[in-house]
Amino acid sequence: MRAIDLYYKLEKDFITNEMNDTWAIFMTKLDCYLSKNFKERSMGLVCDFTNEIEKVYCAVFPTKEVLKSIIDDGVKNSMLFLHHPSIWDIRGEKSFYQMDKELIEKFKENKISIYNLHVPLDNFGEYSTSKTLADILDIEIEKPFKNYCGALSGVIGKTACKTMEELHNKFSKVLGHDTKLYLYGNNHIKDERVAIVAGGGNSIETAKEMIENNVNILITGVSINNKKYSEVHEFEEKNHINILGGTHYSTEKFACQKMCIYFQNLGIPSCFIEGEPVYEDM
Repeated sequence: MRAIDLYYKLEKDFITNEMNDTWAIFMTKLDCYLSKNFKERSMGLVCDFTNEIEKVYCAVFPTKEVLKSIIDDGVKNSMLFLHHPSIWDIRGEKSFYQMDKELIEKFKENKISIYNLHVPLDNFGEYSTSKTLADILDIEIEKPFKNYCGALSGVIGKTACKTMEELHNKFSKVLGHDTKLYLYGNNHIKDERVAIVAGGGNSIETAKEMIENNVNILITGVSINNKKYSEVHEFEEKNHINILGGTHYSTEKFACQKMCIYFQNLGIPSCFIEGEPVYEDM
């Protein structure tokens, strides 16, 4: 498929004028590789390195391991689709780190473009992060919520689980690793209703919207109670809001996996590249 046609299709299907993001201002060391469009709005085409796209790789974060695995495949005329154009690691001084410059140079040599949908993939829709997480947890969605950068990044829905213990066990089973429960409220799930904001959704703004919607259970990715997040935990404990955290990566990977279906429906072979959760997120 012509690269320009795929870029246009993605733009049409996912990006709206109301959306905004800020990645480019933190990616100055890669400035010479970034597309003009990405520099202006931090979404869409990150690196324009090919005219034809014969295969698409999907990943949550552009770690060295992800980039190397594509290079090792020996492909050309391909594309890496990302949810984030930077690498998440809460264990360091910063939360996000930039792609390896030498590996990006290799991408350029091999004609492998990079495309990013962060806010647009968080926005409620068939392929969105919170919707796909709800689907895998068998949660029946009532409506989207949580305004975020011109998008609705969360969902409210009903679970068949009756208790937090049951929901916690199911969450861990679905993600494939232990998850974290902060039981600040009742163990019983009121009206079977829960809120989901995949990734970094634990904020006071999220909690306030939950209260407005009479929901007291949040399923999210980053749930750690440290200096940065102590204020939201205090607010949630005061308002008896239970938190389930499953890491940034694990709660958002289902959207990237489903994007493989999106590309395959366009006739482009696609595969998901597994990453590693940062368990300290919880």
